[in-house]
Amino acid sequence: MALYRIYSSLFLFLLHTLLDCQALRNYPDNEVTLLDSMSAPGDLGWEAYPSEGWEEISVMDERNIPMRTYQVCNVMEANQNNWLRTALIPRAGARRVYVELKFTLRDCNSLPGVPGTCKETFNVYYHESDGAVPPPPLRHARESQYVKIDTIAADESFTQSDVGERVMKLNTEVRHIGGLSKRGLYLAFQDLGACIALVSVRVFYKRCPLAVTNLALFSDTVTGGDQALVEVRGSCVEYAEELEAPRMFCSADGGWLVPIGRCVCRPGFEEIDGQCQPCRPGFYKASAMDAYCMKCPSHSYSHQDKASECVCERGYYRAETDPRSMACTRPPSSPGNPISTVNETAVTLEWSPPRDTGGRGDVTYSVHCRKCSGSVGEMVEKCVPCGSSAHFSPRQFGLTHPRVQVSELQPRTNYTFSIEAVNGVSDLSPSPRHLVNINITTSQTVSVIVKERRSRDSITLAWQGPETSDGAVVEYEVTYYEKNQRDQNYTVLKTKSNIMTVEGLKPGTTYVFRVRAHTDGGYGNYGGEIELETRHEDMLAVGDPNQNTILAVSIAAGVVLLILLVACFVVSGRHCGYIKAKQDPEEEKMQFQHGRVPLPGSRTYIHPHTYEDPNQAVRDFAKEIDVSNIRIERVIGAGEFGEVCSGRLRLPSKREIHVAIKSLKAGYTEQQRRDFLSEASIMGQFDHPNIIRLEGVVTRCKPVMIITEYMENGSLDTFLKKHDGQFTVIQLLGMMRGIAAGMQYLSEMNYVHRDLAARNILVNGNLVCKVSDFGLSRVLEDDPDAVYTTRGGKIPIRWTAPEAIAYRKFTSASDVWSYGITMWEVISYGERPYWEMSNQDVIKAIDEGYRLPAPMDCPVVLHQLMLDCWEKNRSDRPKFGQIVINLDQLIRNPSSLKQLANSTVWEDPVTPEPAFSTVADWLDSIKMSQYKEHFSSAGYVSLDSVLYVSVSELGKLGVVLAGHQKKILSSIQCLHVQQQQQQQQGTQVQV
Repeated sequence: MALYRIYSSLFLFLLHTLLDCQALRNYPDNEVTLLDSMSAPGDLGWEAYPSEGWEEISVMDERNIPMRTYQVCNVMEANQNNWLRTALIPRAGARRVYVELKFTLRDCNSLPGVPGTCKETFNVYYHESDGAVPPPPLRHARESQYVKIDTIAADESFTQSDVGERVMKLNTEVRHIGGLSKRGLYLAFQDLGACIALVSVRVFYKRCPLAVTNLALFSDTVTGGDQALVEVRGSCVEYAEELEAPRMFCSADGGWLVPIGRCVCRPGFEEIDGQCQPCRPGFYKASAMDAYCMKCPSHSYSHQDKASECVCERGYYRAETDPRSMACTRPPSSPGNPISTVNETAVTLEWSPPRDTGGRGDVTYSVHCRKCSGSVGEMVEKCVPCGSSAHFSPRQFGLTHPRVQVSELQPRTNYTFSIEAVNGVSDLSPSPRHLVNINITTSQTVSVIVKERRSRDSITLAWQGPETSDGAVVEYEVTYYEKNQRDQNYTVLKTKSNIMTVEGLKPGTTYVFRVRAHTDGGYGNYGGEIELETRHEDMLAVGDPNQNTILAVSIAAGVVLLILLVACFVVSGRHCGYIKAKQDPEEEKMQFQHGRVPLPGSRTYIHPHTYEDPNQAVRDFAKEIDVSNIRIERVIGAGEFGEVCSGRLRLPSKREIHVAIKSLKAGYTEQQRRDFLSEASIMGQFDHPNIIRLEGVVTRCKPVMIITEYMENGSLDTFLKKHDGQFTVIQLLGMMRGIAAGMQYLSEMNYVHRDLAARNILVNGNLVCKVSDFGLSRVLEDDPDAVYTTRGGKIPIRWTAPEAIAYRKFTSASDVWSYGITMWEVISYGERPYWEMSNQDVIKAIDEGYRLPAPMDCPVVLHQLMLDCWEKNRSDRPKFGQIVINLDQLIRNPSSLKQLANSTVWEDPVTPEPAFSTVADWLDSIKMSQYKEHFSSAGYVSLDSVLYVSVSELGKLGVVLAGHQKKILSSIQCLHVQQQQQQQQGTQVQV
């Protein structure tokens, strides 16, 4: 017993030398303590058996804070079995708890005279209970009544010398208990003969603490059992709303993982330091999707905070369709400088745009017509609306150009035209509209043939002049041509008399004559057509008595034609043997000819829609092939109108060639047949090594077919994806040069492609690229890159120039924009332009000046050429001829291709300078942001977690392009180097 007292006093002395115990009471935020023996306000009161076993003692630490502990040191007696049991510890909903033990233990070898039964371990047990029935008293305790947690051994034990030197050797052991389900548990400690002191017993569970991520609040969450993740739904912070349901996972070790979804600040609030703060006066935020509050646009204000839009100043307005970020505008001023040109019963009105457009670009014009009687000075009081009698070309309202032609007016009538300029906010203004007026007077129009005289080679005409006119007749114009030859040739004669003899005609030939008067008021309308036939060789002379009969018949025909004057006027405009399309002076000109094959050497494209009979266009430009000369071998795809097959074509006296065959599916309509064959009508006009060649068509039997040359390697985009990274820059440059040469030929033919993209380029066995897809009607319903426009058509947004998207203004310059996108596809081996951005995001980004970055390993000069093609002002873009010359120079000078656009990023991977701390930032820095969701969904949320990603794992993540895999793996190598450098620096600091 004396020896026990000595050891006990030494033990207490050691407890007095404990380190600052306050530090032992500082626990991590993600741990919730259920029991802490060091923080108990009074005696612990745990049950011990036998009484001479475990003993509760109380000491003061260096801060005079009481500290209670249990000790046992019955080492001098054999067969020890000392039990100590805590009170009931509530589980508080945790299914997994941790037991942290801090204890000291005396080395048995340092105790002289102690028998060999001395131990240096003790056992820890637990017993679950609902609290209604207490466990059996310890005097009846059996090990079978408890679940053993573990046998605890000390990492370090103390000796007598340690006490003398005041050396603290405190052991800490942590064990966990899983699968708990009852209200609480008891802990039990079994000593079998050791000299130990329990300095601290703490029972706790882990939780994921309260966190705010992506403006979502995630409350304290108890971790799941074992390694299970607990999914937690977050709630938006104040003044925020859900964009996508915010969720996170609480891991078993009390950490938040994989944030999904987010909240955004409501209109009128912006995110600052993880909270939604109101917009200041003078600022606003219109949409929750906007990141920050913006300053009020011009002519608007917000006097209060939390503004979601700014109010327009007095006299300024914002249309319902205007974005809230747009400045407030006002109606335009009146048009200026009105000019009228009267031509009998037609008038052309022109004016200049308003000086003040109100700050908008959507100015249009409307023309109001009033028919007046009386003198000019009395017009205002005697004018009535023109109604539907006047015809406006192109239209009366919504004119985009300051010009209109008004026809079918009444002769000798006064008219007043009021022209107004309107814009998107004109209807919102209570002020009267600003108008400009033009007064005109029409003149007499009709000239009528009243008699004629014919001979073998001449016809003499006589006619009546206008009954009234705006002045004397200056001259008459006589037009004639052979019947059924109008589109080939006609003759115009002029005379000041109302009688004319037309000579040099063919005997026995029918001619068509028309006459109109030219007065001071301009040219009148033709007075109707009359057909007259010259006499045959064997017919009577002019003086023959039958001549009177012929003259009478001719006069009667003239009267009938006078009745049909209006119908004749409709066709009177066709007098020049060709039809010329109206042209926008800013557009690339597209000339159309009707019914006539272009002369040899001509480079003018002829639009099939100019033919009254589309079948004639097919006959003019496509060769008919006998179906017996075609042998279909296999189906290679499906086109817009039916299957696409490969096969053989053998023409007489020619060798058999490999061809592609497009067939028109059964059940087609006549319109579908025309649309199908229109591509052949277009393709047949082209002859260039970089344009797909038309071999011919089959139209005389079913199915209808289009036969073209066969391109072994298919579409360019698919071909590039299949051979990712396998070509040299010069080979890719050759492909781009071929496409540019084909487009140069088309632009010189005045043909605008409208859908240039790698998918519409075909590649043959020699890697020659040829432009294809010349269909006038393209079905794009299943194309995710196409969207509806206001005019009903669909446009491939990612390849289309901004002016073509906004205004349907397709030109060779818009084809150049598309060519730049195609270049990007080639260099990136068929990567999708703008990646996973939505079409609307693409349109917005381009409008804000964003342009596609250089693909990996792209030479600087090629990316610069792409940027030139993507100039916002179409006049600043290069012509296709200039592009071909530029590419030829690069091919001849390969050294100019050595400098890569992204070489500054990857030149020196040994000395990287990271500017990111998360996986998302890292992917942004290497321009691989399209894979953020792929990495996040797979659980890669820290930079350390991606250090050991392999090629196969990238494939599982959805990164399948070889170029992208190479880029990501190269960056991971850089991350490895950074980590090694940081570890070396840390080692140096420790040394």
